[in-house]
Amino acid sequence: MQFISEQRFDDDSVLEREFTLGEIPGILWTPASAATPVPLILLGPPPLGLRKVYPRLLARARHAVAEGYAAATIELPWSGERPRSAAADQALADLHRALAAGGRVDDEIVDRLILPLVDKAVPEWQTTLDALLALPEIGGPVGYSGGVISIGVRLTVVEPRISAAVLFAGSFVPRSIIEEARQATIPLHVLLQWDDEGNDRQMALDLFDAFGSKEKTLNANMGGHTGVPQFAGEEANRFFTRHLK
Repeated sequence: MQFISEQRFDDDSVLEREFTLGEIPGILWTPASAATPVPLILLGPPPLGLRKVYPRLLARARHAVAEGYAAATIELPWSGERPRSAAADQALADLHRALAAGGRVDDEIVDRLILPLVDKAVPEWQTTLDALLALPEIGGPVGYSGGVISIGVRLTVVEPRISAAVLFAGSFVPRSIIEEARQATIPLHVLLQWDDEGNDRQMALDLFDAFGSKEKTLNANMGGHTGVPQFAGEEANRFFTRHLK
């Protein structure tokens, strides 16, 4: 892991450092001073590029640091300034055409769009987690929050260092990922916007039902994709307080 820049926020209490890990760009936020290593929350970004969603990620990270955590995110494959994938671009175009036509999005399109992303992104998150936990200022436990929900599902199943996860039901989910969800065992808190224009509500409910975790909570609220109410975010923060501290 190579740090390439740094800046401070909130009267120098939050240290932000951009890094590269091989071909993976990312950002790490930590308390500027802490007596002991702090827990870590991995912030899953949407597949729009870190620069486009940076203000939202920064807000989430500053809140996490204020609560005593470190927070980190990475650029997803084929997003931002990373090399594009012709196959992913074609699948996304097919998805947009299906949505514009007003019909049901075919499972084959969803698989082509989501599964290759999950297959590449999850090992990258694990490599990043290796590097982050090697830093002296970061300890455990580790939580995962937000981003593409299918990536979060796979991580909760295959990565034993993640102790709890907050997942955002706001993207299409392959049926094979729903089957994987049955293997999840960690505590889960799922946010669902009931009127999300880009989300298959029934698929989100089927996914929640499939999770094998003994502790799982669904927090569903009225409104579109970007209308998550503040109190829902506060409840997610309390969830992490229960499980990461």
